[in-house]
Amino acid sequence: MAATIIENNLEIPEEVVLTLEGSNVTVSGEKGQVTRDFSHTRLNIDHAGNNLKIWAVNPRKREAALVNTISAHVRNMIRGVTRGITYKMKIVFVHFPMTVRVQGRKLIIQNFIGERKNREAKIVGDVKVTVQGEDIIVEGVDIEKVAQTAANIQRATRIRRKDLRKFLDGIYVYSKE
Repeated sequence: MAATIIENNLEIPEEVVLTLEGSNVTVSGEKGQVTRDFSHTRLNIDHAGNNLKIWAVNPRKREAALVNTISAHVRNMIRGVTRGITYKMKIVFVHFPMTVRVQGRKLIIQNFIGERKNREAKIVGDVKVTVQGEDIIVEGVDIEKVAQTAANIQRATRIRRKDLRKFLDGIYVYSKE
């Protein structure tokens, strides 16, 4: 009986440096560096020249799906270090004007729906957050850290115990680049 092999090959751009140490993949580019550990996958990863090969021999359904998943993660890492990841968020309020500012590694939200207590959202990793009028720009090289920071900001303004059709205040993602 012949062995079944599921594989995926990725072309690495010339401006990107990819290093592979065991199952740790490090991608470096002009914007920065991202490292991920794929040791939990039990897949074979090989780097030769400007090509990254990810494959599984006689995989189960889950392992076969992981081949494409790991390829997508590496593509996102390459995109992050070459072009960067940017999420744009909009501050929305109807009656009570919100004040948003960055303080250290936290985003402070004041006067949200008239509350006296400030709400805080954690900024993850080396993500850069800037407030420009009614827009919040979240930028970085690691898509997971940028997305988690945007989720923390959106979750900090979640409205509880009120009718969500009536109270539309909050901070929402409107663009991912």
